[in-house]
Amino acid sequence: MTTSPNRSVEIAGLQRVFRQRQRLARTRRDRSTGVHVSCVRMAEKHLSGRAGWLRAAVLGADDGIVSVASLMIGVAASSASKETVLVAAVAGLVAGSMSMAVGEFVSVSAQRDAEQADVQRETRELAGHPRAELNELALIYVKRGLDNELAMKVAKQLSTRDRLGAHLRDELGIDQASLARPMQAAWISAASFASFAVVPIVALLVAPAASRIPAIAAVSLLSLAGLGAFGGSLGGAPLGRAAWRVTLGGALAMAVTAAIGRIFGVAMG
Repeated sequence: MTTSPNRSVEIAGLQRVFRQRQRLARTRRDRSTGVHVSCVRMAEKHLSGRAGWLRAAVLGADDGIVSVASLMIGVAASSASKETVLVAAVAGLVAGSMSMAVGEFVSVSAQRDAEQADVQRETRELAGHPRAELNELALIYVKRGLDNELAMKVAKQLSTRDRLGAHLRDELGIDQASLARPMQAAWISAASFASFAVVPIVALLVAPAASRIPAIAAVSLLSLAGLGAFGGSLGGAPLGRAAWRVTLGGALAMAVTAAIGRIFGVAMG
């Protein structure tokens, strides 16, 4: 059926009106502040909240592949038997995962202690010098661009709701909901190390004896590239750059240990 030109213009006009109403429906005015709030922007996701566990997981996984694969390649390059390489790999998996757990727990605990010390110090200062702390908070907002009167109003209003939280957030840059978590970092890094350290071990078990070193290297580097891209996607970084960075570091580590294993194998053989 043929549509007349007038009818086409009418339909196009209705479509424009419909799209305009859709855009208006997505944006509403907050009557208490007079600020337009977009429903689409309200749904946006920020990735920085994942930083703690994401760092531990990616670090553990990357270290698991690189450490165990490099260890296996170094031992294999010395002309050791398959069984010897396997024993070294399993020992490296267990030792590495425990080392990751202890190292993460100690380092993140130190960070947590420093944060808790700042919280306690700020609590004492608020109790002993409330007016000075209020002026200090207002001064922070002045430095960010507010005039003196408005800065003081903001400081007073935020202090009324959560005085300690306002000072921790704006004076010290500490968010109480995002404090360091030592146990979380420890078990995530250990689990990710052990899980990904299995990758080169599987390559050793399935590869022919003559090509075990290339097989371990190839599987490990492909896994590192995928891991780098995955970590980049979670963190919102470019996938190619993240994958290349991790793969290049792993290849360098494997090359160095292969050379050392070869040198010692020849010297001791």
